[in-house]
Amino acid sequence: MMKRYFFVFFILIGHSLFALPEELKKTDVRNSLEEIFSYHFEHKELTPLLVKRCFKSFVEQFDTQKLYFVHSEVRHFLDLTSSHYESVIEHYYMDEYPEFETLNRAIKKAIERTRIWRQEIIRDLVVNGQNIEPPSFENSIQYPGTPDQLKQRLKTQIIRFLLSEKKSEDPEVWTPARREKILLFFEKHYQRFEEPYLCRGEKGDHYLALHILKAMARSLDAHTAFFSPEEAFEMRTALEKKFEGIGVVLKEGVDGVEVADLIQGGPAALSGQIQVGDFLFGIDGRSLENASYDEVLKALKGSGKKEVYLDLKRFDSQGKEYQCQVSLKREKILMQEDRLTYQAEPFADGIIGKLTLPSFYESLDAPSCEMDIREALKDLKRQGKLYGLVLDLRENLGGFLNQAVKVSSLFITSGVVVISKYAQGEVQYLRNIDPRLYYNGPMVILTSKASASAAEIVAQALQDYGVALVVGDESTYGKGSIQYQTVTDDKANAFFKVTVGRYYTVLGRSTQIEGVKTDILIPTEFSPYNIRERYLEYPLSNDQIASAYVDPLTDVDQNAKLWFQKNYILYIQKKESVWRKMLSKLQANSSYRQTHDPNYKLFLEHLNPLTFPSEKEPNWGTEDLQMNEAVNIVRDMVALQLSRG
Repeated sequence: MMKRYFFVFFILIGHSLFALPEELKKTDVRNSLEEIFSYHFEHKELTPLLVKRCFKSFVEQFDTQKLYFVHSEVRHFLDLTSSHYESVIEHYYMDEYPEFETLNRAIKKAIERTRIWRQEIIRDLVVNGQNIEPPSFENSIQYPGTPDQLKQRLKTQIIRFLLSEKKSEDPEVWTPARREKILLFFEKHYQRFEEPYLCRGEKGDHYLALHILKAMARSLDAHTAFFSPEEAFEMRTALEKKFEGIGVVLKEGVDGVEVADLIQGGPAALSGQIQVGDFLFGIDGRSLENASYDEVLKALKGSGKKEVYLDLKRFDSQGKEYQCQVSLKREKILMQEDRLTYQAEPFADGIIGKLTLPSFYESLDAPSCEMDIREALKDLKRQGKLYGLVLDLRENLGGFLNQAVKVSSLFITSGVVVISKYAQGEVQYLRNIDPRLYYNGPMVILTSKASASAAEIVAQALQDYGVALVVGDESTYGKGSIQYQTVTDDKANAFFKVTVGRYYTVLGRSTQIEGVKTDILIPTEFSPYNIRERYLEYPLSNDQIASAYVDPLTDVDQNAKLWFQKNYILYIQKKESVWRKMLSKLQANSSYRQTHDPNYKLFLEHLNPLTFPSEKEPNWGTEDLQMNEAVNIVRDMVALQLSRG
């Protein structure tokens, strides 16, 4: 099985499922975990430390919001004795999990109690919820101390959801019937989450094994994880930017299953027959009135048929409801919306290019991000003299390692881009051996606290070689670990990603925990929030190794070194210092602009560390303040370069 190393932090919504050969059994837990151990950078066997972490993860993946347990009910599982840990390990090697079964029974009991409470609260709010007020803020970091406190926290959660769905203050709209519909949707949502914990027989064994594997994988480090087939599909779609379907993104709401978006270039968008906001009430002649959301997705996937019939309802301009039926064929879809985008900003007698790269993607039958950037650079040069470039990685959470190397290689000549170190001390040097430059000029990499892993490789490598300045938040996310994954393997029997090593840039630096330090501070919307690697559970520590810049051929076999020195060494990227010499002037200019820009001052005043933005902030007088300032820095770089001859 070919290893595919990658860096990724996010999961894309999708609607197709992988089909594993059979449901999980208890014996699959040890088999899968031993495979993960064989790859892991640090942990090679189940230890008391991992058992302790595992029970904590098992509880937290169920009761994330602390709505099911009081503290006394989980204290035993979170603080086991040494003999308990040893017992768990002994049972693990016998493929038995009685301690987890005991915990699972406690979860079932908590669910049954919570369902009774929810019914009581819902009945009361349907009748007496006409004039409810928003509840006060409650810190839910700790488990409640008593059942009464737990019930009150649950009621607070339900009231918040009810008010979030309140569309109008009109008493004629805010009726008991409307409140009941909203609250029944809330109940259905939670029951769907709870059902896997309540299953019995083989189905129950499957979900118990899945939950154990997810908790055990999570206990190894911040980025090792075990995935269900549904999660694996979403992750694969995010990495490869392709899937097969009709190209609709669905959203389940109080009023039904709604079309939330259309995938550009997909059958639904190309047909022109489906609109965002349409409600789906039938698939292939089957009514969806009482169907669960999972059943809707399964029906949408079909059973090998290429064609699907959708029954839709929508509202015309007068608000009148009407129905229609649409026939579509499932096709392979390339997700253009999550690929590279670029623009040209007029400057002098030419342009400044603005590239926005959302992730480091690749696929066997679609262009990679490196190919997309190459084509973008060619097109920008056709539009005019390319004076400067901004590479926007603010929301780039990662992707494939080899794409990070290839993207970096567009802007440097031959040389080491990243150094990888694995479990047995094995060190690999990933380099660019192409002496061509696709762009050589003033360049800024725009980053944020959310820029992670592969994005950090590119930013740190180009900063280390001195060919670009890094601007944005004070530092990037700080993920310097490498994962091996099976989600893109068609023959995989289990889906997981596991931390197999660390990476370092050419100077031997690790971005782990520390991130990439910016050259010029441009606060982004992420700046107030604690979203970096250091805030995750069980992150790896930061370290360094020897620089590869001192000996740029350190990874070359001695027998071949003379040939490389004769034919290759002239093309090795030299460290540039021109932008370093200008840095103090560039920093002063940028600070002055930000301080005297009323829009930027307003933006900074409205950053709220208590509420993470679910959507873009208002425009503050310009479309993108950070991109605007990044372009200004490039203008300064061009001007200073010209003034120095």
